[in-house]
Amino acid sequence: MQVKAIACEFPSRVGAPFSRWSVAELGSHVRACGLTASLSDTTIWRWLNEDAIRPWQHCCWIFPRDPHFESKAGRILDLYQRIWKGRKLSANEFVLSADEKTSIQARSRKAQSLSTQPGQPMKIEHEYKRLAAYLAALARCGRDVSSVSTFQRHVQLLKPEVTATMQKEMASSASPFR
Repeated sequence: MQVKAIACEFPSRVGAPFSRWSVAELGSHVRACGLTASLSDTTIWRWLNEDAIRPWQHCCWIFPRDPHFESKAGRILDLYQRIWKGRKLSANEFVLSADEKTSIQARSRKAQSLSTQPGQPMKIEHEYKRLAAYLAALARCGRDVSSVSTFQRHVQLLKPEVTATMQKEMASSASPFR
């Protein structure tokens, strides 16, 4: 059945401007292609449901690849307790929690997404290549956790040399947030 075959394809392969099909978008596409003139969205949903095809659903899958993840995560958890390399941080040392704003980031996936199949949702690889990002930083574990540091930046291309420079500036001007 052609409708089910189209539902299992990525919309971009047929020139549709979205990443996954909804029943309404699939119905509009099928009618516009001339496969049928009067097929209702409800009928399309029923046909897809019979074979457990749900192109509007997707899930990410994760395969941990870093054998040192536990030790790296432990260092971060220690920082939340104001401990670094086994010693308490002094009053003039502070912790910044910095992260990119992933919803406004230029990135591309490392692996191609897999289209929906009967009984299986679309699969989208969680790993991606970072091209550029916004960066924000918050003071953590200080007296006033709600204060936003002056380290907050506008658009920054996260390149190794930029990150290294920012780390040097932070280290040379370390002082507690008030």
